[in-house]
Amino acid sequence: MRYGLIVTMVVLTSYLMFLLMGMMFGLASENTVAIESWGTKAVVLNKNANVSLSQSLIAPSQPPKLTKHEAELGLVPVVMEMVGQKESHKTSLQFVGLKEDQFIAKDKLAITSGHRVQRSNQLVLDESLKDKGYRLGSKVKFGNSATEYTVVGFAKDAKLNISSIAYGDLSVWQSLRGVGNQFVASGIISDQAKPAVTAGLASYSVNTFIEKLPGYSAQNTVFEFMIGFLMVISVIIIAVFLYILTIQKLANYVVLRAQGIPAQRLINATLGQALILMVVGVIIALLLTVVTGAVLPTAVPMLFNWPLTIGVAVALVVMGVIGALLPVRVIKKIDPLDALN
Repeated sequence: MRYGLIVTMVVLTSYLMFLLMGMMFGLASENTVAIESWGTKAVVLNKNANVSLSQSLIAPSQPPKLTKHEAELGLVPVVMEMVGQKESHKTSLQFVGLKEDQFIAKDKLAITSGHRVQRSNQLVLDESLKDKGYRLGSKVKFGNSATEYTVVGFAKDAKLNISSIAYGDLSVWQSLRGVGNQFVASGIISDQAKPAVTAGLASYSVNTFIEKLPGYSAQNTVFEFMIGFLMVISVIIIAVFLYILTIQKLANYVVLRAQGIPAQRLINATLGQALILMVVGVIIALLLTVVTGAVLPTAVPMLFNWPLTIGVAVALVVMGVIGALLPVRVIKKIDPLDALN
């Protein structure tokens, strides 16, 4: 029962750790999955926008001559409402305006049903919005605008800043943003590392741009600290339990030493126990993680990076064995003459 309790504690802490890793990668993915799906290598923004796509505005005179490797993009947060519903059906999302003849709209949208935007009154939505009742042919509008748009397609990997995306024409972005013809885009996405820039613009690598996304770095840092603390807690748990078991069996160890059993053999047995306990606990936790990943609904942002998860599992086993060094010190100090007492 005692060893079962140790394994249970290892399972619970390891399982929680793996779930936190899944949530960290899931939330991080929902922040950046659209950016990655565009094949982004660099982002060109207004140099005064503080590396923020939503705060950047590019005037008609600013963009350099675009090649097939660049695409203008407009971003604005909106509230979308389904038309013709008895009950209010509103969804907060990010509207992304594109030009249909540039590479993102032409080649990078992973359409799962319907077709891409061909007119200014058409939209392609994130496929997760199907769970909220949106269908091909649904009529929607944005905020207080009376203009109606038709849903003509759904796309996967259409999330940015943990919000679903509605893809539409760049001219619609100008209307929703209220800039008219004064500005042509929020930024320019390039699949080349060093796109051309002109006065008033600045180019940023995709990694720099992602790190500046609102809350992205802080969110990941919090999860990393939580995972690190759980690893330390796992080491403490295994060390304390094995120490208590060693103290309880101290009389047995003294007699074994008096009988001529080498201390190294007792130490190896203790380390072997720690290894078995950690391996069994971590394997059970991994199996629970696999089952959890299979049954969780798509609304839960969970993404498992299995190579890294296995790496953390191995690190847990190693750290558990290191934690067993505490009772090892007790065994090394045993004097066989104590058996005479």
